[in-house]
Amino acid sequence: MQSSTPAGRAGRPRSAAADTAILAATRAALVDLGWSKLALGDVATRAGVAKTTLYRRWAGKNELVVDAVAELFDELELPDRGSLAADIEGVVLQFAAILARPEARSGLMAVVAESTRDDALRERIRTSIVERQKRLVLEGRARAQARGELPPETDATEAARTADLIFDVVAGAVVHRTLVSARAADEEWVRGLTQVLLWGLAGAAGEPGDRGDGGDGGGVGPGGGADAEPAAPR
Repeated sequence: MQSSTPAGRAGRPRSAAADTAILAATRAALVDLGWSKLALGDVATRAGVAKTTLYRRWAGKNELVVDAVAELFDELELPDRGSLAADIEGVVLQFAAILARPEARSGLMAVVAESTRDDALRERIRTSIVERQKRLVLEGRARAQARGELPPETDATEAARTADLIFDVVAGAVVHRTLVSARAADEEWVRGLTQVLLWGLAGAAGEPGDRGDGGDGGGVGPGGGADAEPAAPR
């Protein structure tokens, strides 16, 4: 699991316990007060630290809130359930469970809304949340390749583009389902999303003329090892 704590500034040593308390207090304040009313002084009081402690660690509210949200998503881990389909289901269910928490909903929606008016905030979201969680795609793909479920990449540029696309499809679908549509990302829905993703990977793994023809598909989708009914989440 990666640390969500930002790089420390020069000065006295940082306290991991203080950082944890501050980030937790930030999420609680977002739930209670919302973005517009959240103030660093209130966060400091909730965390039991001096306001100057916050300013030694974060330049302002934007940075603090993004790191508080990022810490939640750093809890995500890719389970090893024996197949690509089951692994995808496992991590997507974790993601949906995090988004069901009030502090995650409030925090993510607040920073995304604010980022529409703030390019620097949008970039911090990208680097602190999006890019960091793409590790799950890379880990999952490497594991599936080791199992023979996916072929190795021959083009690094195309491999990076595909990883970006997979992340966008999964994250976008789950965020829309849970936060925009306000519907549950339950096991049945997650299983359906996984099958759609696997069919897309099967097409991407084959030659353009082979897509959808029932061929080998590189181990996923039609004729592949992951085309079977995904294992039920455990």
